[in-house]
Parts: sequence; C-alpha cells; structure tokens
Amino acid sequence: FLFLYFPVSFVFFVSFTVELVRVVDIPLYPICDNSSVGRALASQAEGRGFESRLSLSYQLSSMTVIIAIVLLLGYCAIATEHITNINKAAVAMFLGVIVWTLYMVAGKQYVEMMYAEEYADFLGGNASNVTSLKNFIANYIFIGHVADICQIVLYLLATMSIVDLLNTNGCFDFISEWITTRNSKRLLWMVAFITYVLSANLDNLTTALMMFAIVRQLLPGSRFRMYYGAVIVIAANAGGCLTVIGDVSTLMLWVKGAVTPSSFSGAMFLPSIVAVAIPTYLISRKLPEQMDINTPRIRYRGDDTTLTRWQRILMLFVGIGGLWFIPTFHNLTKLPPFVGALCVLALFSVVNELCNRRLIKSDQPFFRPTPRFMQAESIQTILFFIGVSMAISAIQETGALYTVAVWCDQYIHNIYVYSLILGGISAFLDNVALVLTSISMYDVVGMAESIPGMDPEYLRSFALNGQYWQLVAYSGGIGGCLLSIGSTAGYALMKSENVSIWWYFRHISGKVMVGWLAGLGVYFFIDSFIR
Repeated sequence: FLFLYFPVSFVFFVSFTVELVRVVDIPLYPICDNSSVGRALASQAEGRGFESRLSLSYQLSSMTVIIAIVLLLGYCAIATEHITNINKAAVAMFLGVIVWTLYMVAGKQYVEMMYAEEYADFLGGNASNVTSLKNFIANYIFIGHVADICQIVLYLLATMSIVDLLNTNGCFDFISEWITTRNSKRLLWMVAFITYVLSANLDNLTTALMMFAIVRQLLPGSRFRMYYGAVIVIAANAGGCLTVIGDVSTLMLWVKGAVTPSSFSGAMFLPSIVAVAIPTYLISRKLPEQMDINTPRIRYRGDDTTLTRWQRILMLFVGIGGLWFIPTFHNLTKLPPFVGALCVLALFSVVNELCNRRLIKSDQPFFRPTPRFMQAESIQTILFFIGVSMAISAIQETGALYTVAVWCDQYIHNIYVYSLILGGISAFLDNVALVLTSISMYDVVGMAESIPGMDPEYLRSFALNGQYWQLVAYSGGIGGCLLSIGSTAGYALMKSENVSIWWYFRHISGKVMVGWLAGLGVYFFIDSFIR
C-alpha cells in the first residue's frame, strides 16, 4: 500500500496544485515595512543583485503559501513518527522532493522576482522559454544549495568513519572500565559527564547510542535504566550545543559563518553545564543508593590481534584530537570544514593501519562488527538532514522565511522570547528541523551595520557570534529534550528502552525545563552584566 500511496499521491498533489495556482487567487500581502532586521537585510543586499528579494514591495504568492503549508504538514509527519511508524528520514526526503517540484512549477515568478538580472545574463540575449528557465533553476539556484548540503554530508561521513574506526578498535572500552561503581548516584553523574564530553566532540546521536549500549550492558534488567537513558539524552544534546562540531545544527552555524568555534564554546559552556547538572541532580534523587552492576569483560581477540592499552590511547588521542584540529585547519586554510575532516580521517586511517599491522597479517578478523542499529541510525541521520535541508532551501528561495523573520522582528523583537518559543516547539517537532529553519530565516549582519532609526542592540544579535545564533542552538538542543519525541536521541531512547512519551513527561520533562530555564538565566546574566 505504501509503495503505491506515495507515488500516486505525489502525482495527484502536483496536478491539484498546478490547477489550484491557475484558478485560485489567494490575496497577497507585503512582508516588509520599517522593521529593523528587514531594513538591515535589505541594506546588506544592495549592490549584489538581490534588492527585489528583500524589497518593501515583496509579496507572497499562492504557490508560496502552498509550499509553506506542505512544509508544515511534513514537519507534523516527522513529529508523529512514533504514531505512524513511518521513518522520518523517508518523510524528510519525500518532503524535499515535493517542495522543490512545487518550486519548479511556479519557478518563473520566483526567478523574475529574485534573480531577474542573473537570469538575463544566463539567457545572453536569447528569448526565455520553459527549458531555459528550468535549466537556470537547476544549474544556478538548486545546485548552490546542493553544494552547501554536501559540505555537511561529507563532514558527517568523515567524522562517522572516524568514530567507527575508534569503536572497532576497542578505544571506547575504557568507558566500561571507568564507570563500574555500584553507587547509583555516582554512576549517574559519571554517565552524564562522559556523554557530555563525548557528544561535544563526536556526533551526539552516535554518542547516545554508544552510551545506551554501555548502560544496557552494565544494568541488565534494571527498571532504573530508563533514568540513565534520559540523562544520556539530556547530556548528549547539551554537549552537542557546546561546540560547533558536536551537532549538525551548530555545524550549520559554523559553515554559514554565523559563529566562530572559540566564541561559541565560551558562550555555551556554563549554560550547557547548568542544563545538564540540574536535571541530573533531580533525577539522581529517584535512584536507590546501590545498584547491581554487571562488570563487562573486554573481548579477547587473540595474541596478535589485541591492541595494547597505549595503542588504544594513541588512536583515541589522534581521533578526538584530530576533530579538535578541524577548526584550526579551517582558520589557517579557509577551506570548508569537511576538507579538514577528510584530512583527519586520512591520517587516522594511517595510524589505524600501523597499530593493526599484526592483525592485518594474521588470520583473525580485522574489525569487530559495528552494531547494525548504530549503522542504520547514522545513515538515517544523513538522509534526514538531506531531506530537511532541501525543503528548507526551497522555502527560503520563495521568500517565505523572510516573511516570518520580519514578523518576528515586528511583533516579538526579543531574542530571548523567540528562544523560549523555539524551545517549546522543539519539544513536539524535531529540533534539528526547527533550528535549521531558524538559521535560514536571517543572514549574518555586519558588525559595522548602522541604519538610521534602527535598534542597534537588537541588530547586533544577528552579527557574527551574536546572541541570536547562540540562543537558537541552545534552546533548540535543550528544548528538544523536553519530550522524548523532540530529538533524534530521544527517539533512540524510546526504541532502546521502550520508554513511553507519558512516562518521560511525568518523570523527566519538568526536570529538563528547570535546567533549560536555569541555563537560559545564566546566559542572560553573563550576556547582560559580564560581557
């Protein structure tokens, strides 16, 4: 049924939309007037051929409204994965294809409105037709967004390969050796700390899956294991907010040029720690004093196949240290971050070959198999990101995100209120999709930008290392922990430990909210009185 439903509904929906656009006249309305960010963005666009994109006469078309509705319906379908049991990666990819197809249907009006000069140069004096219009959209507009998406995908592939090599060589076996205490509260704090540190350096979903496996091995059959899993979700999302390489949303901020690694980590350090420490303390009060621990045994791979402790430490140092070197590589060469990640992967592969030279020559298997669920989740994370990014790039080209940005500028005009709204919505919808949408709403405003009649403090929030970018990453990451359906790590917890939304809401959500708001208060205090 599903194999027939998707293609048939897709053809029907496109046909219906084309007819609707032709016969229905949806009222249009302007998106811009004298709002500060709207005028700042318009001022930035001057002289670059994008005046019409941000002009005061810009209006939403009927197709733009339809594309926005489709995007919202897609977000709702992603958020209800636990009900429909339809993989959200598949929904995201299908959504990206639909939205760009709808954009192609009404491409003429968007090209004339936003790329008139570029399209004229593309035609070179020839007459415009349907074929030339489609070629311009595909080769000039769409390909630029694909290049941006590929930067992130290549980075994720490189870093996931590094993590896979670390895991197959037993470099994470140290974790099982370090946290074999029977004191339940100490064990909880150690799990939270290790998850927080690892997720700041590795992909937070991979870190969460790995920690779930370790806790399941330490506490087989324990009914308190769900509390440990909840702390892992919180620590993984908070750690991902700490660095620009810890989460796909913070990586997008870095690639966009909205933040620098050192400034971002410095601003997020105390708020993210508070957001983890308070829920961990509150959850620890529900645990007994002692827990029955199943001490894991390190797998023996033969005389010539077991890496020594120092070899594993060396590989761990090269792998994690190499990831920290990526921002430095980017600053020195100005090449995209994925180039540094590929460089680190190449060097790490050489170290892996040297450390395993005996194993290569022996008859023993070279690698320990990676659990299939970790491989599947990693691939689905990449596919989900591709689909969501495609959908957001299409709605961005329609100008609808600028409409939302100017509305927020007029009626909210407070980045802290916006971050609260974003965090609350992230509890129900996927936090990565919402953060990526929020990032795409605004451009990075120059520090020297000054327009008469504009609020300079509010405008500086959207400059390089501005408060807006930091709060979006923080509230999106921590707000996604308010419910188990708000983040990918939360979904993994539901599958791993059979945690229900109602149990998570009763036992975890209130504690996460206290930590989130406390961290937000710490950020506000530092931003207002110390910086």
